[in-house]
Amino acid sequence: MKKSRRNIGPLLIILAGCFWGSMGIFVRRLGAFGFTPVQIVSIRITLAALFFCILLPLKDRSAFRIAPRDIPLFLGLGIGSILFFTVCYFTAINMMSLSAAAILLYTSPVWIMLMSMLFFREKPSGLKFLALALAVAGCALVSGISGGEEITLTGLLVGLGSGVGYGLYSILGTVALRKYSPYAVTAYTFLVAACGSLLLCGPADMASKFAAAPDTAGLLLFCALTALVTAVIPFLFYTLGLGTVEASRAGILAAVEPLAAALVGILVFSEPLTLPSALGIALILAAVVLLNRKGKAGSEQGSPSPD
Repeated sequence: MKKSRRNIGPLLIILAGCFWGSMGIFVRRLGAFGFTPVQIVSIRITLAALFFCILLPLKDRSAFRIAPRDIPLFLGLGIGSILFFTVCYFTAINMMSLSAAAILLYTSPVWIMLMSMLFFREKPSGLKFLALALAVAGCALVSGISGGEEITLTGLLVGLGSGVGYGLYSILGTVALRKYSPYAVTAYTFLVAACGSLLLCGPADMASKFAAAPDTAGLLLFCALTALVTAVIPFLFYTLGLGTVEASRAGILAAVEPLAAALVGILVFSEPLTLPSALGIALILAAVVLLNRKGKAGSEQGSPSPD
């Protein structure tokens, strides 16, 4: 049973990246209704929090109780990670091209590896560094970033902030999973993030946009689907995967998101598949294969003996 759980962990993280990769479909549709990027973030986070709070008592009725000393941990997960990285990411999109913002977001595996070495004493390996290099290069090619684009210092810092915040979820999530179930971790994380988002989104303006929609009920249903597909399912999968996959490896596996986003662009929005994008997809897949080979080798060797 334990071996099967170890084997499914990487698959859950890859699936999470695929679900995240579909986000463009929902964001573009909600943007057409006049919602600002921050308001879309708030809709997604708030409805996801509602989903998780409904799911949590069904899975574990005692999970609503958390130790007061762990409140800062969940503040870090909700405000410092989820809300911070999404606001930084959407701010970066407004300051530079989407491709530049995307590649700065996907510096997250680098930050995860550095933080894992610092806080968890994870040992770096040549294979892991190779996979990291392949993933970052693949993300750069898939995003289509141009070396000639000018990015201001403020834009650079905001973009890198999105990558740091994104990576912080893996680090703090790993710590939280030592004490709480994946369902409790995701529920409290999104509940905290949702409360924080209400301070930024302009609730009155957002309510007026819902009221002005031709089909308010249909819009609410679409918002619920957005939260389910782009937040509830992927974050639950990712958090479950973190229970058996080390943080640095999880961060690289999740880099399938830009690959999935590129495929969505090709299949849904008829965007052309360029040669650099195809090469980037191949590099990301190569990184995933390398890490899966590492994981299988580790599981075959078994746990180290106490001595």
